[in-house]
Amino acid sequence: MSAMSQTDYDSPWKEALETYFQDFMAFFFPDAHTSINWSKGYEFLDKELQQVVRDAELGKRLVDKLVKLWRNEGEETWILVHIEVQSHEESKFAERMYVYHYRLYDRYRRKIASLAILGDEQPNWRPSYFGYTLWGCQIGFQFPVVKLMDYKEPWHLLELSRNPFAIVIMAYLKTQETRYDGEERKAWKLNLIRRLYNQGYQRQDILTLFRLIDWLMYLPDELDQAFWQEVEQYEQEGKMPYITSVERIGMRRGILQNSREAVLEVLEVRFTAVPEAIATAVNAIEDVATLKLLHKQSIAIPSLEAFQQLLEETASPTGVSKEKQ
Repeated sequence: MSAMSQTDYDSPWKEALETYFQDFMAFFFPDAHTSINWSKGYEFLDKELQQVVRDAELGKRLVDKLVKLWRNEGEETWILVHIEVQSHEESKFAERMYVYHYRLYDRYRRKIASLAILGDEQPNWRPSYFGYTLWGCQIGFQFPVVKLMDYKEPWHLLELSRNPFAIVIMAYLKTQETRYDGEERKAWKLNLIRRLYNQGYQRQDILTLFRLIDWLMYLPDELDQAFWQEVEQYEQEGKMPYITSVERIGMRRGILQNSREAVLEVLEVRFTAVPEAIATAVNAIEDVATLKLLHKQSIAIPSLEAFQQLLEETASPTGVSKEKQ
């Protein structure tokens, strides 16, 4: 069986970060979490980060978030949360962390904490330092790194945790492990959905995390239909909070719209402005798998003209069927 290449990793991570940022910090960086004054709230600075990325784009940019918050000591702090979810190591990752850090500091003169989450599957790739020396001049930049694959062994700790990011990590790891086995992925997807109900999450959290799991753990149409039938049966037998057909349609529409926005956001970051014709064409696409393909291509495509051509090829019956095979 070929790999289910339509899997979209970074968009679900982005939504999870924005929805559960405080839980994210508590799970991955507990020491930092305790030093933050959460009562003062926090603010995502997407526009500020996008400007820096345009000025200094290095390699693939997947999920980056810049957050303004307050420390318990009363000091305003900006945190660069850089989420790396690609499946292979990248030689310039540490350099990119350094460049983003010093450009943000140079522009805003704020203390910045750069935090990295690595979602690849290379056990020995753990970049956490960039530096060099020359003629007595020394530059060194150290940043903390969390490796998601390290959670495979203490799986029971994920099962015991009530933090929403435990569910996100479980879904992420099982998505990687089942890329060649749709039946096994469906089984794990059902397992994680049942866990949402059994751990007593509030209904809104169930809906949010359900959508993230559904987004991460892509299934071909036939398996997806079987998955929803089993979900309905489980809910009816257990008298669980029922996901109505309207909510299910809403989930699908939400995933569809978020997938469109992910494509356009990458193009905007890379090329500053997206022509109206391209934006209209992307917003007209009704197939999530096609949007995920376009999103992956948009990260490395050399020009808007090349993307326009890709859009035209993908929109044709031959192009779509070829990518879905």
